[in-house]
Formats: sequence, structure tokens, C-alpha cells
Amino acid sequence: MTRVQGRGSRLLSLTSLRPLRRRDFALVWSAALVSNIGSWLQTIAVGVLVTEMTGQARWTGLVAAAAFVPIGVLSPVGGAIADKVDRRRLLVWTTVGETVSAVLLAVLVGTGNATPLGVTALVFAGGCMTALGFPAYQAILPDLVDRDDLLGASSLSMAQYNLGRVVGPVLAGAVLVVGSYTWAFALNAVSYGAVIVALMMVRLKAPAVTDEPPGLRARIVAGARGARAEPGCRTAILAIAVTALLLSPFIALIPAVTVKLFGGGEGATSLLIGAQGVGAVAGALGLPSLARRHGRRRVLVVNLLVLPFLLAAYAVAPTLAVATVALVAVGAGYVGVLSGLGTVVQLRAPAALRARILSLYMVALGTVYPLGAVLQGALGDRLGLRWVTAGGAALFLLVVVAAGLARPGLVATLDDLGDAAPTGDGSTGQDVSDRHENVV
Repeated sequence: MTRVQGRGSRLLSLTSLRPLRRRDFALVWSAALVSNIGSWLQTIAVGVLVTEMTGQARWTGLVAAAAFVPIGVLSPVGGAIADKVDRRRLLVWTTVGETVSAVLLAVLVGTGNATPLGVTALVFAGGCMTALGFPAYQAILPDLVDRDDLLGASSLSMAQYNLGRVVGPVLAGAVLVVGSYTWAFALNAVSYGAVIVALMMVRLKAPAVTDEPPGLRARIVAGARGARAEPGCRTAILAIAVTALLLSPFIALIPAVTVKLFGGGEGATSLLIGAQGVGAVAGALGLPSLARRHGRRRVLVVNLLVLPFLLAAYAVAPTLAVATVALVAVGAGYVGVLSGLGTVVQLRAPAALRARILSLYMVALGTVYPLGAVLQGALGDRLGLRWVTAGGAALFLLVVVAAGLARPGLVATLDDLGDAAPTGDGSTGQDVSDRHENVV
């Protein structure tokens, strides 16, 4: 027993796993992993179910959009609510809403009353609950770990998402073969129970008391003004929007790349998606150690500069095997960019506005990404997928380099506020923090 405990202690001493030493974070992270696996299980099952029911690809796309669109629309509302009420309680209730949606799906299919419209409506309802609750989940991370471990916590959150992305589809295949669609939706409903139990066992800080106007619209506007006033948050949100437009569409285009470039099918698509997930998990686990050794900002900048080259290598890969290896590297670099930029917002956003500013970060990613996917998909049909993916990577690199040269102080805004880094307008982090008091 002592030897086992010693090994566990050494394992948790790794920089990437240090946040798991905090009981509350470990509870929430473990529960989120279980829930995320269940969510991917349901996502795969819903897609297959609707395709079998209709035989039409447009319904498959519609049900996928039903889960995704609410994130871009309702996240600001969720952020405004999360900055006003008990975030733990908000997360519990939105998770209950997601559970109800999954239960109703199981009942609808189990009783033979499922229709494409009914399934899509329930998926949309669950997506609305996710959109309202996710800003609160992101905003509680700084309350669960020490400031020095925040990047590690963010990276572990990305790792658990990608673990779910790898395990969920595999589990879905097994459940649909051995069981049924009803089983898949019921298992997802059960997985939400882990989140509810974990949240009931943690204690979070009360929301900051402010003299803001009570109206929801006014609170959303205050969050937008706060994001604009804080240079680091502003830079991170703009950077994630550019990333979503020029780089992120490679994820949506993986099936097209598999079929058109390599003549593969479902197995080859799963291989590439799994390769990106494996790379993302590895990158997320290694990111905190690199940041601690070389500095968080420097690691983020390197990822921003290197990721376009990795994506270009994937674009020109001559074989499926080479593309698989390239996607492992792309997954690691991509998670470094997303985790790094998200951590900038979490560190620099004032507590009273944190959930709202994080919700705007989510909106930038969630709304621009599908637009970029549609645009690059259409261009790929005309110009070729290799040219479009590599061209997007080259344009991204050009934008990053041009922005750095035109605004030398821009990179400094990615530092912590505590470093009193220059913001590019002659002020320091402390000056920005003071200005937030006026915004709030």
C-alpha cells in the first residue's frame, strides 16, 4: 500500500497533473470527464439515428447544428447570469436540464415515438442548457486551483475533453452493437449524475458584489465593455476568432480529406480524428511543464507561430499514414493555442466580469468556426482541400507576424496582470485593473 501511495504521490507531483492534488478540482474534473464521454456517446448515437431515420445528410447536419448553435447565441446570457448568481447552483440546474433532455430522448426512442424533428428539438434543448452553464464552468476554474496551476487546470480540461472525444465514439460503437439507441441516451443521462454529485461536494466563492444595473442586457453590455477595456482579454478574443476562421476548420474537413484525398472511409476518418485527439491529450499534459520552464507567454507565442507549419505539413501529407502522424502534432499545437488563449482570459478578466468575458471568448470560437468550416469547405471543392488548408495556415501566420510587428506591445498583453506588463498603450496591468473598477 505504501509503495502504491508513493507512486501516486510522484505521479501527481508532475506539473501537468498538479491541479489534481486539489480535491475540489479533482472532483469536478473527474465528473466532467465522465459526462463528456457520455455526451460524445450521445452525439454519435444521435447522428446515426437521424441518418437511419431519414437517409438525408441535411438532417444529420441539422441535428449537429442544433447542439452547437446555442453556444454561440446563449453563452453571453449564461455568462451574465453566472456573474450574478451562485455559479455552483447554476451549474447544477443546467446539468439537471441536460439530464432531462437525455432522459426524454431515451423515452422517445424506447417507446417508438421518435421523429427527426423531435430528436432535433431535444438535442437543441440540451444544447441550450450547455450554453447557459459552460461559462460558469470556465469561470470557476480560478476558484478551484492556485493561480500558478491555472494553465495546468485549463490544459487538463482540454485533455479530458479530448479523452472523451476518443473514448465516447468507441463506447458508442459498442453500445449500439450490444444494446440500442435507448441505452446510449440513458447512459448519457446517468453520466450527468457524476457532475451533479461532484458539484454538491465543492464550495465556491460567492459572486463579487457590484453596483451594476440589474438588467440582463445591461450586464452583457458591461461584460463586452470590460473585454474591450482589458488589453489581454481583447487580444485573446481576437486571436481565437482568427484561429477559428483560418485554422480550426481542419477539424470539420477531416472526413472530406479522408474520402477525397486518401480514398478512405469511416475507419480512416476515425483514425485521423483519434490521432488529433491523442495529440491534444499529449499536448495538454506537456503544456504546463513547458510553461513553467520557459514562461506561459513564450510557450503560447511559439504555439501560435509553429501551429501553421504543422497544419501545412498535414495539408501536403502524401499518404494517410503521414497525415495521421502530422495530425498528432497538430493536435498538440492546437490545444496549446486554445488552452493558452483561454488562460489569458481567465487570468486577466476581473472576477466580477470573468464569466461574461469568457462567454465572449466562447462566442468568438463558436460562431466563427462553423463559418470558417463552410467557407473553407466551399473553397476546397473549387481549389482543392490541400491548397485551402495550407493557404489558411499561411494566412494565419501572416496575420500573427504582421500584428506583432505593427503592435510591438501586443504580445506583452498576454502576460499576467500581476507582472505589470505594458499593454501597448503605455499603461500597465495595474492601470487596466483600476479601469475595470469604473467599468463595473
